[in-house]
Amino acid sequence: MCGIIGIMSDKGPAAPRLLEGLTRLAYRGYDSAGVATLAGGALHRRRAEGKIAALAEKLAADSPPGTRGIGHTRWATHGGPTEINAHPHATDKVAVVHNGIIENHAALRVEMEAAGHVFTTQTDTEVIVHLVTENLSRGMDPRAAAFAALDRLEGAYAVVFLFADEGAPMIGGRCGTPLAVGWGEGEVFLASDSYALAPLTSRVTFLEDGDRVVVTAQEAQIVDCAGSTVERPVRTSTISAAQIGKGDHKHFMHKEIHEQPAVLGELINGLVFEPAVLEALAATPRLTMAACGTAAYACRVGAYWLESLARLPCAVDIASEFRYRTPPLPEKGAALFVSQSGETLDTLEALRYARSQGQTIISILNTIESTMERESDYVLRTHAGPEIGVASTKATAAQLTVLAGLALALAGDRPDEAAALRHLPALMVEVLERETEIAGLARVLAGFTHMLYIGRGPLYPLACEGSLKMKEISYIHAEAYAGGEFKHGPIALIDEDFPTVALAPSTDPLFDKMRSNMEELAARGGKILLLSDADGVAAMGKTATWSFAVPEVHPFTAPILYLLPLQLLAYHAALAKGTDADQPRNLAKSVTVE
Repeated sequence: MCGIIGIMSDKGPAAPRLLEGLTRLAYRGYDSAGVATLAGGALHRRRAEGKIAALAEKLAADSPPGTRGIGHTRWATHGGPTEINAHPHATDKVAVVHNGIIENHAALRVEMEAAGHVFTTQTDTEVIVHLVTENLSRGMDPRAAAFAALDRLEGAYAVVFLFADEGAPMIGGRCGTPLAVGWGEGEVFLASDSYALAPLTSRVTFLEDGDRVVVTAQEAQIVDCAGSTVERPVRTSTISAAQIGKGDHKHFMHKEIHEQPAVLGELINGLVFEPAVLEALAATPRLTMAACGTAAYACRVGAYWLESLARLPCAVDIASEFRYRTPPLPEKGAALFVSQSGETLDTLEALRYARSQGQTIISILNTIESTMERESDYVLRTHAGPEIGVASTKATAAQLTVLAGLALALAGDRPDEAAALRHLPALMVEVLERETEIAGLARVLAGFTHMLYIGRGPLYPLACEGSLKMKEISYIHAEAYAGGEFKHGPIALIDEDFPTVALAPSTDPLFDKMRSNMEELAARGGKILLLSDADGVAAMGKTATWSFAVPEVHPFTAPILYLLPLQLLAYHAALAKGTDADQPRNLAKSVTVE
């Protein structure tokens, strides 16, 4: 989940541009960061523990010389998030930055130590730099040395090498994790994604799995896994530097929450599905759905819609467990995978298992030119635009919207539900206009150490998503349960210090059931924050300790609308507690390791 950038140029100092690229890649990891530049035939490194700001301070005091360089922002896997473990790793001959995991690093380390190499870090990455250095010492040129080292690696990786040789190219390679080439005027760039390249160029080539690239300031030669020189398409990226800025918002998360009405409005207006996709789903005996984290909860909501409206049997699993069960999948079956980045490794491996079982593969994706896109039969795009905040907001709403639209397309004539979907953006604006009310409730919740979320029907997985948002950015322990399951154990936790957030629109067919569940909590001294419409709030009376009246909404679109107050509750609770809503501890957005 680390972020990589490389600049091969003869124009101006590299360090400031590397820092800007790393700032745009910070959602990929922020345990530590570093750069290495080339000047005078020597490598110059600067590294810092912590977020990008710590590296920025170092560079402001002592910026390394050179117009060529590599940079890295880290999410720690092997070894703690310390400066010594920060990338780039280097010898006097070569520096490397790496995203991924080298699975055979321990055996390679023993081999390199036996050859006299001294290791100074706990990372799996350091073995790469010693492999290349050993190859160079045996007389290989930089390209041969890098390629031979990559041939030895097992696992998933994207790497970029910078050599202590003014005449040497920069070398990059990808195996399972993304790497892109940016084409400038008389300079070439490498990066984990197009977000980092946006300030540098709009012309981008996405490497395919197994590709390696040899970069000079004038050109880049791409070599495929068979060793043949290949041409990969150059795309014009529509991502601008402004799109990945915060604007007037304090955090990316806040900006992205507020972008949702516009994102969903455009998405709904342009929501059209290929006939082949609908035919494949109509013909399948069962749809298998898998994703990770927030996207998995979107799948669970989608399964309610697809089964209840389209009568399509669905099986939903979390991707990190799915393939290890080796589940039997039906003949002529279809499998649907959801990922914002299209690079989430657990989801990608689940996709590959489903393909091995003969399933038609459909993916719901936001980022273009991802590995999942290339390995899918059909791709349904969310068009949410860049999402930088680690906690997913607008991407989740867009995923739910695509799933809702898919259910309607398969169900046929559902005018009430279709009208409700079209009206959804206007209702979201109403909620955002009352953000101050939600912020006040969030400040109250921020005073608790634990809380529970409950919902029924499709609002149960939404309760799971609300609890996830709360714990991942405010660090409040939050769990979610189906309302009817509360009395089967979790109710033992309830006291006045253990509040519950209840999702219960009065228009929901299960409102009376939820009302009984809440009364059971209140009878035991439980405090309840009720999210309902005005009629629901009135019906609950004094049973709820606090309430927020969400605009009345059709039950079909309630899971999408109720997502918004849950996001705002978590965001403002994080503000009240002083945590970083954009970069919560221990997390990264694009999880490209298992």
